[in-house]
Amino acid sequence: KMRPEVVQSLFDCGFMGMEIPEDMGGSGLSFTSACLVVEEIARVDPSTCIMVDIHNTLTNNAVRFWGSPELQTEWLPRLASDTVSSFCLSEAGSGTDAFAMKTTATPTTDGTFLLNGTKLWISNAKEAGVFLVFANANPSKGYKGITAFMVDAKSEGITVGPSEKKLGLKASSTCPVSFDNVAVDASNVLGQVGMGYKYCINILNEGRIGIAAQQIGIAKGCLDIAMPYLRERHQFGTPIGDFQGMEHQYAQIATEIHAAQVMTYDVCRRKEAGLPFVKEASMTKLYASQVAEKTASKTIEWLGGIGFTQDLLA
Repeated sequence: KMRPEVVQSLFDCGFMGMEIPEDMGGSGLSFTSACLVVEEIARVDPSTCIMVDIHNTLTNNAVRFWGSPELQTEWLPRLASDTVSSFCLSEAGSGTDAFAMKTTATPTTDGTFLLNGTKLWISNAKEAGVFLVFANANPSKGYKGITAFMVDAKSEGITVGPSEKKLGLKASSTCPVSFDNVAVDASNVLGQVGMGYKYCINILNEGRIGIAAQQIGIAKGCLDIAMPYLRERHQFGTPIGDFQGMEHQYAQIATEIHAAQVMTYDVCRRKEAGLPFVKEASMTKLYASQVAEKTASKTIEWLGGIGFTQDLLA
């Protein structure tokens, strides 16, 4: 479970408004700087990192890029100071095929939309003060009816279900979120009606870079745990880390982590320079994820029997 004092410390340190301008209460950092913070937090606690990454690279940036001046004034200072956000996209029948969503946003005569549907696998759901919700305001147009809404978590008709019992990332709340005739004023539409699909694609493209940074942090964190043990544990009068068979293994892992870092920092550079980066972001997310999994598996092996206990969590 995510402790409230940890969440508050993230705000106090400026980690929840990294790219939000300083005049809006944020830290005014670059995208690369934000990814470095994500990497370092993941190195210590990936669950906390998920909250930071989703909040910054998805919600905050979506509001910065496409929110009206009024919406930015209302939400950016809160997102930087005290309000956790949640990105509501996935549903039971729309995971990778995100545009197959069934959640609807029915316009009414009084200038509001009524949201109905259920989202699944929603990170930060328990802690969220606002949901960035994608719903179809005109199903007859297919995916071109998808619209993004900023929805206050206190709105009547929202139900956050129990957290999924995951094998890892246990402190990160991952819950179903249901919307039952939730009234949302038209002023809380993010950008234009029917353009949500474009916003979603664009924000997830750069979100992949944040995930890559997470994976690098996880891999480094595994080495932080395992490498001291390889020096402390002796067999046949020698630290096990000095055996050549071990040296080959951790040299390979260190090389692959470095390669993932170089790829990640390069795609950050491309994004900030306004260069095409979608292909590179996807490649980087893929490779960094593979490196994180390999590093975690290898470090468990290196730790031997103790690697299968909770005394050393690799």
